[in-house]
Amino acid sequence: MKPISRTLVTGGTGFLGRRLVERLIAQGRSITIFGRTPAPDLVQRGVNFIQGSLEDPAAIQAACKGVGTVFHTAARVGVWGPYREFYRVNVLGTRALIEGCRIHGVSRLIHTSSPSVVYNGLPLAAADESLPLTTHCPSPYPLTKAIGEREVLAANSDDLRTIALRPHLIWGVGDPHLIPRLLARARSGRLRIVGGGDNRVDMVHVENAVDAHLAAEAALDANPIAASGRAYFITNNEPVVLWPWINALLGALDIPRVERHISLPLARAVGLGCEIAWRILPLRGEPPMTRFIADELARDHWFSMAAAKRDLGYFPRISMESGTRELIASLTGK
Repeated sequence: MKPISRTLVTGGTGFLGRRLVERLIAQGRSITIFGRTPAPDLVQRGVNFIQGSLEDPAAIQAACKGVGTVFHTAARVGVWGPYREFYRVNVLGTRALIEGCRIHGVSRLIHTSSPSVVYNGLPLAAADESLPLTTHCPSPYPLTKAIGEREVLAANSDDLRTIALRPHLIWGVGDPHLIPRLLARARSGRLRIVGGGDNRVDMVHVENAVDAHLAAEAALDANPIAASGRAYFITNNEPVVLWPWINALLGALDIPRVERHISLPLARAVGLGCEIAWRILPLRGEPPMTRFIADELARDHWFSMAAAKRDLGYFPRISMESGTRELIASLTGK
């Protein structure tokens, strides 16, 4: 393997990507960010920024020149939208990045995937990496991420070692997606407990997710036979009972607890109705409910960490308790 030279981070101004870039800066690494949103503060600190889109194959391939490691954190995310738009970014963009790695002799590609790539409409408890990738899902995000992950792992070779990480529900201080949306729906009174309210869910603190990415890079050098060409679930390794955790967070922020329930079959029916309405009319934004959201809010989805511990040496440093305390403090100013 070649020594680590310049490091490319796609999506390096996003929530996970920026935290990863900050850690790489602290390590004294030479870094290039490829993304859509400029980051002048990072440029002032010596980071090279290339403004571009994963929908531009030539641009993403050119960004790979002189790079030893690529962290591919960029993606089209969300639970709703035209399949073709997700496909262009999550499949064609990833495909172009793989080709750029091959053209320019990149040695390591760490791909940020998602546990939703194994969605099967069933509860997932202590699920491991033996689950097949989804081919049927009522959301384009898992479908396209599954295709992208499959192509990344298929590209693994002696010259380009690849790995896919599946961090689940990344959260922490500065999260612009998961927690803000949750709090907004709770404050507006639009949040409902779907199902019995006793489902267990894994999450991962953003700093733990960064640790996993760096551990994956190291494993591609130190443990390539075991780690390369494989996917790994990444979590805090302490699944929470989702709705009590949500209500405890709301209580700490003086937001009324969620008490009202809706059954999973009814939530899925409402979700299907919303999907049809948003597709036909069409309406702006994301529907308030979809079948995929209903499943995620009602069913178990937590995962075995055995493979990541064994092959990557990944162990979460920040617990759910300490991370939640830090989050509450940041939101309350206390």
